[in-house]
Amino acid sequence: MLDKLKGIKERYEQLTHTLSQPETLSDQAQYRQLSKEHAELTELAATYDEYSALQAELESNQEMANDPDEDTEIREMAQQEIETLSKKIAVIQDKARLLLLPKDPDDSRDTILEIRAGTGGEEAALFAYDLFRMYTKYAELKRWRVGIIEQHGTDIGGFKEVILSIEGKNVYSRLKFESGVHRVQRIPKTETQGRVHTSAATVAVMPEVEEVDVEINPNDIRTDVYRSSGPGGQSVNTTDSAVRITHIPTGLIVTCQNEKSQLKNKNQALKVLRARLYEKELAEQQSSTAEQRKSMIGSGDRSERIRTYNFPQGRLTDHRVNLTLYQLDSILLGNIDPVIDALVTHNQAQLLQSGPG
Repeated sequence: MLDKLKGIKERYEQLTHTLSQPETLSDQAQYRQLSKEHAELTELAATYDEYSALQAELESNQEMANDPDEDTEIREMAQQEIETLSKKIAVIQDKARLLLLPKDPDDSRDTILEIRAGTGGEEAALFAYDLFRMYTKYAELKRWRVGIIEQHGTDIGGFKEVILSIEGKNVYSRLKFESGVHRVQRIPKTETQGRVHTSAATVAVMPEVEEVDVEINPNDIRTDVYRSSGPGGQSVNTTDSAVRITHIPTGLIVTCQNEKSQLKNKNQALKVLRARLYEKELAEQQSSTAEQRKSMIGSGDRSERIRTYNFPQGRLTDHRVNLTLYQLDSILLGNIDPVIDALVTHNQAQLLQSGPG
């Protein structure tokens, strides 16, 4: 680990020197690339400096503590300092191990988030709206930008389906463990006997990718246009601006009618299609490396039940990490960091067990 840190520190200093002489670089693209690498190594380089300083101080105190010519009081003070420094070094070492864990290359990407009502009819659609509000409130707290790509509402304010584009710092790293089935237990407003009903909604979180990441052959897609409509079949547009794209090789279908422009709808649909194709490719890669997959939280499978929201008890339970919180009202208002932090910490622990690679 220390050899790795030392090598990173040397690379960081080399980059610092190179970036101080931008005229020696070939172009702006190279400057941006090296600047990004420099920024990624900054915390690791600082951690190495902190460790080196503590280690030097520790060795100095060990010399004093073991020196028979030193005053007894000085040696006792040095011994006390050794204990303090040893604890600090242990903390730094744990921090370094986490920083050296292999990074998910998609963590810094923006995100496509899809929510669909599952079993439970209208109650499931209302729960899908609750999840939509929870994620958009969370995005507000994080100062992320949210755009609605597609939505299919119901007459009483629920969502059959809603697709969001979320942009900002490290969006995917925070939301990537949200994929799966979210189950709700509550008494519907229409329930006269006071019985608790169970319904569900499915969440899919995909990194947003560029055209260079996923190339779509124009001959592989069929584009249909039609007149967009609102909840309950209500017409919201008098022109054929809605777009349906079918990816013929995979059978994937994406529709978009949220924009008034046909071109904008097509571009948004292609953005979602690229994300789904990328997700499909990742799933195939991961299924071929089962051992690596075991270190992840769940499988990212949309059919996997990951969480229960129990309204009568005000309780949220995440079944993957056995986390139960009695803060449901706060969580549904976007305060989901306690849940996400627990998932991220658990995932880091799993990765540490399998070694930093």
